[in-house]
Amino acid sequence: MSETGTVMAAEIAEQPVAWSRLLEGGRSDAVRVAQAVRSASPRFVLFAARGTSDSAALYARYLCETVLGLPCGSVSPSTVTVYGARPDLRDVLLVAVSQSGGSPDLVETTSVARECGALTLAVTNTGDSDLARAADLHLDVMAGPEKAVAATKTYTAELLALWLLVDAWRGGDGSRADVLPELGSALLESCAPEVGVLAARLRFADTLLTTGRGYSYPSAVEAALKLTETTYVPARAWSGADLLHGPLAAVDADTPVLAAAGSRRGAEALVDVLERVRGRGGDVSVVGPATGAAGAPALTLPDVDEELAPLLEILPLQLLCLEMARARGLDPDAPRGLAKVTRTR
Repeated sequence: MSETGTVMAAEIAEQPVAWSRLLEGGRSDAVRVAQAVRSASPRFVLFAARGTSDSAALYARYLCETVLGLPCGSVSPSTVTVYGARPDLRDVLLVAVSQSGGSPDLVETTSVARECGALTLAVTNTGDSDLARAADLHLDVMAGPEKAVAATKTYTAELLALWLLVDAWRGGDGSRADVLPELGSALLESCAPEVGVLAARLRFADTLLTTGRGYSYPSAVEAALKLTETTYVPARAWSGADLLHGPLAAVDADTPVLAAAGSRRGAEALVDVLERVRGRGGDVSVVGPATGAAGAPALTLPDVDEELAPLLEILPLQLLCLEMARARGLDPDAPRGLAKVTRTR
């Protein structure tokens, strides 16, 4: 019997190469777009995205708020597509993030935002997509064709493209990211034994909870989505702060908790939360550096600039989804009932 998930596995492994391609070929585009955005002087940034791309947009919100000091938010496309809202978006930058650029609701949201006065930017893996044509500006994540239903390389390419944009916006040259391809390749090789151990431990889980704070919270959100998509285990992401506002009551010895703690300050902010989770008997597995504040990791990460940590943090979590699906006798290349492009309105 042939091994399942070979396409997903290949695309996970390809990510450091995709990052190198973007760093070599996409830096000038990021600078060009950043110059156009900076000239417009937006007072607010709105993000529009679905699924995995929404996790990338969440990361970009943290970047824009902490690095640029700009207020940010997420749009609700149905306000435009279903309710016909036409908000005043003058002096607003709307960033639509989509791997395919083919979701009708994002295309319509972007078109309407442009009509309502926003400067619009599409971040996609498909330069000739409807979304790219609908926006004023386009940033190509240059991940190459992605065949697996579960997005992996397009997710981290979106993260990197968005970081390059924000870094250029603040006047940087993107060089801080040059270490990523080498670190990513080494991590994918070194984490395999840890992933195998954790996948075997969690293979019979009936539910999973993921958590994180700061730059690590988008990783927790993306991990929960990927776990549900590939293993069919219901997984829910909570920020460490929100976890204490009620959901903690559902944690017990039968509740596996994956804690994303790759970013330094996010990990420090998670320490008290994890103490409370462990106090209720929760089975906590930390994803973080060996000397991180959140405790001994089940999946060990290199210590890196926390703005860039999410690109590395998600790699062992992607592999965990792959190996858990295989251990449960599933094929993560073909999740039941799912298609590569989801067309919603």
